[in-house]
Amino acid sequence: MPGSSRAKHAREMRRVKQFAKFKLHTLNLVPLIDAFVSIVFFTLVTATAGEMAPVATGVNLPEATVGELALQQVTLSISSAPAQISLNGQRLMSVQEAASAASNQPSQPLLIPALFSALKTAADSIRDAEGLAGNQSVGELLAIQGDRSMRYDLLSRVMQTARLAGFRNVTLQVLRADGAVSAPTQASR
Repeated sequence: MPGSSRAKHAREMRRVKQFAKFKLHTLNLVPLIDAFVSIVFFTLVTATAGEMAPVATGVNLPEATVGELALQQVTLSISSAPAQISLNGQRLMSVQEAASAASNQPSQPLLIPALFSALKTAADSIRDAEGLAGNQSVGELLAIQGDRSMRYDLLSRVMQTARLAGFRNVTLQVLRADGAVSAPTQASR
């Protein structure tokens, strides 16, 4: 019976070759479905993020503009290369002194006393020039310039000190590595 088994095997091989063209190939859809789910997820997240945080009425959001120079405004520079704070180009104190300075007013723990006196003097001279009362806020811009290494807690203290000195319009400017000033962002207080 070796001949019948050989014939049976030959028939089986012809049948396999004949139906090989009808063999189904599998397609892996898992990565495609994962990509679509990710797209839908990020679309839903970004579409609802704007609805979750509406802007309250009466809030003026800052606007960034390109190309405006820091002229015609009081400039407070916080630099890291010489770690110092300067007002209109004159050195006031080191960044370390400002960060460790304790407030002399218990009700205002973020106040930096030396910076406050310098900003108060600048605000008072602007008030005298414009004929404003001593307790009114100054409409003049205060440009705070800092580089990317500036600490946020120091920025918060500087902005609080500026507000207490009488500046209500603050412009935040970023010093680039080449020493140029980037576009200011104005915030009204």
